[in-house]
Amino acid sequence: MPSKPSRTLDTFPNPKPGRAYEIAMVCPEFTCVCPKTGQPDFGTIRLRYVPSRTCVELKSLKLYLWSFRDEGTFHEAVTNRICDDLVKAIAPRWIEVVGDFAVRGGIHTVVTARHGKRPVD
Repeated sequence: MPSKPSRTLDTFPNPKPGRAYEIAMVCPEFTCVCPKTGQPDFGTIRLRYVPSRTCVELKSLKLYLWSFRDEGTFHEAVTNRICDDLVKAIAPRWIEVVGDFAVRGGIHTVVTARHGKRPVD
């Protein structure tokens, strides 16, 4: 059965909840649609978070990000939406979501959304 886009973010128990460690992911094939022109927007989504009780499952994250492919949204809105949805799903100690979007009209856009306080290294 082929995979389909989904807004469901699955989780699994943090294997080391007593340790403040960081998880980083790079998703270089993110696409959405410009709400003004309907043209595709391409970007890289970078996630870094310090988990609390749960971690996000990678296949569900892939399908979640894929669900934006045909959605008209501004870069600022989608980056913050991804951050908010991950906070709701996994309640991390700290998270940073960076939307690094390809040049459009001669402008390179990078949007950073954060939640929580990053533990001291």
